[in-house]
Amino acid sequence: MKSNEIKIRIRYGETDQMGVVYHGNYAQYLEMGRIEWLRALGISYKKMEDDGIMLPVISMSLKFKMSACYDDLINVKTQLKKTPTAKIEFDYEITNERGEVLTTANTVLAFINMKTNKPTRVPQLILDKL
Repeated sequence: MKSNEIKIRIRYGETDQMGVVYHGNYAQYLEMGRIEWLRALGISYKKMEDDGIMLPVISMSLKFKMSACYDDLINVKTQLKKTPTAKIEFDYEITNERGEVLTTANTVLAFINMKTNKPTRVPQLILDKL
């Protein structure tokens, strides 16, 4: 399935007193990966919301293997797990500059019609791009 990679430099404010990334920040890294995955397909998340579709996270799991630290350059690989329906699922692998796996993760998001606040099918535009 389609994948995309982005690089992120760890900022001081994302770390604890030991210089290690606070675990809650990983949700933001995953979101950045998803947004750029969509952008690489030629799809704007903002435009999708303007068109009345939102994508709330309904499930997220992370496995921490090694720490990311202040000023590290990490790579977030985002990969579509399967063809989306009313849900879309991604696997992630976060590595450091040496290629060591720091974290693996998975998220599931639901396509929600913003007018009805109910699940809806994946927009055809996304299926066409895939």
